[in-house]
Amino acid sequence: MQLEGKTALVTGASSGLGRHFARLLAREGATVLAAARRIDALRALSDEIEQEGGACIPVVMDVTDPEAVMATFGQIERDIPSALSIVVNNAGVAHTRAALDLDAIEWAQVLQPNLTGAFLVAQQAARAMRGRGGTIVNVASILGERVSKGLAAYAASKAGLIQLTKALALEWATLDIRVNALAPGYIETDLNRDFFASEAGQRLISRIPQKRLGQMQDLDGPLLLLCSDQSRYMTGSVIAVDGGHLVSGL
Repeated sequence: MQLEGKTALVTGASSGLGRHFARLLAREGATVLAAARRIDALRALSDEIEQEGGACIPVVMDVTDPEAVMATFGQIERDIPSALSIVVNNAGVAHTRAALDLDAIEWAQVLQPNLTGAFLVAQQAARAMRGRGGTIVNVASILGERVSKGLAAYAASKAGLIQLTKALALEWATLDIRVNALAPGYIETDLNRDFFASEAGQRLISRIPQKRLGQMQDLDGPLLLLCSDQSRYMTGSVIAVDGGHLVSGL
């Protein structure tokens, strides 16, 4: 197991990719701190991981609340015997709305968790890791490098997250804290499965060079690379997992 003896925090772990990532890291031997706002979902995840032979501790945290983030990291420092060595910054939301119709509240509802929340978590993680090192993986998106209609706030937040990744990697390299980004393309989940089965969804899939959606398991290898010592000479990197979508013709 690649992560035996490591302690990993995964934000946005109550569903979707975060839930998948938490299970993956636990299977690879990490003690997983599964963080989100919904305690019932986190407890169910923790039970599932423990039934599979892993270790998972539910952690209630709202990444958009600076005081809550600080308090959570204080709790982790006090109550978790092993030092935090991995953070997967996955919490985020997406709203689809034309830019002309997007109001300031909706804009903030996307930027706060996707960018500001990721910074708050990374900052506290780096303070906890200072002196012993660690790795932070920010879950970005190919929409941080290319755009699609109706996703101005989301694209801006993910572009900001990619640049934040590089800026933090530069600042924290001498602290032995690596900061990299994982940039998924279109990944099939319970939330988007019906859309991609529709005519509009099928048209989108046809523009992906590999002519298929990604599956959550397609992210496993890249994530484990960034979380493990196999990437010890990587920092400030952005790994796209998108079936070639970013290199498709315009």
